[in-house]
Amino acid sequence: MRNRPLIRNLGLGGLLPLLFLLGAGRCTPPAARTARPLVPLAERLRGVSWVAADSTTEDEIRALRRNHVTWIAQTPFGWQADSASPEVVLHTGSGRPRRIFWGEADSGLVHTARLARRHGIHTLLKPHLWLRSRGQWPGQVQMRSAADWQRWFSSYSTFILHYARLAEQHHMEALCIGTELKHAAVEHEAEWRRLIGDIRRVYHGQLTYAANWHQEYDQIRFWDALDFIGVQAYFPLSPNAQPDTAELRRAWQPHLQDLARVQQRYGKPVVFTEAGYRSIPTAAAAPWEWPDPRRPAPEDDATQAACYEALFRSCWRQPWLAGVFIWKWYPGLPPDAMGRRRTDYTPQHRPAEQVMARWYSLGDR
Repeated sequence: MRNRPLIRNLGLGGLLPLLFLLGAGRCTPPAARTARPLVPLAERLRGVSWVAADSTTEDEIRALRRNHVTWIAQTPFGWQADSASPEVVLHTGSGRPRRIFWGEADSGLVHTARLARRHGIHTLLKPHLWLRSRGQWPGQVQMRSAADWQRWFSSYSTFILHYARLAEQHHMEALCIGTELKHAAVEHEAEWRRLIGDIRRVYHGQLTYAANWHQEYDQIRFWDALDFIGVQAYFPLSPNAQPDTAELRRAWQPHLQDLARVQQRYGKPVVFTEAGYRSIPTAAAAPWEWPDPRRPAPEDDATQAACYEALFRSCWRQPWLAGVFIWKWYPGLPPDAMGRRRTDYTPQHRPAEQVMARWYSLGDR
């Protein structure tokens, strides 16, 4: 069991169980901005979503430290033919049956986690599903029959338990047991509770699930079985081009109230398992929308930075928040080679990076 040393040495990785034992997670009023935080500012997860590549170097990890990053989320994939297929295919990188980046293979995940730990950075292992059918995403996973759901959960369990064992063996501090699987998560509570029990028997770090912001995170009923509530925080804020920070902060208010209500119901802190904005004038309109080469948008670093500023000003000091993972971070991305990344989500080499670093540098004050 690693929870005891984590309480002493690894900040949130072990602090959460102690907080819950002491009752710190109970009955936080939704509007109580001055309430005692569940997790002190100094202990919050200052994260980025790490994009897998074919290497990881010391210099790439040092760049994170310069930005006060303390956690990375690593994302291996399971492969599913389409939203109704009951089979999840696991590719660990052994023998390379399918071309995957080294950083998505078991060997790359382990190497990156070790290198990050050497520099004081912890790992959230966050497996995703990749649907091969064009235009489909995990939120559409929906079986055609009860028998197919049984097959899907059996296959998915094999997939996620592999990563639970990998995370345990290599001391990764947290594991996300699923990402944006709306129908599976909302409609099959009993199956997830059984799976969480199976995972806890082989993995002793912290557990979460990454729920979509829209009609998922507030409908899940198994948050009490996990250590923190994970939200993919792509909330729409403004349909306008180039909104300012004040407008964006006002738009955050109803979302903050909804998040606080869910947190109060379950007594677990909230982590934004993803949050990010593209560098375009309408970045706040539909933050979940990927760049479409058929509809190019002009680059707008100022709007991206305003969205970051509003995110942190609105959320970072909320007593229920335990951390944020910014989507996304490309290791080794040089300033003069942004290319097609110019309207991407990454804050690297843009004013948004400075905003993130400034907020991540704040201690418990």
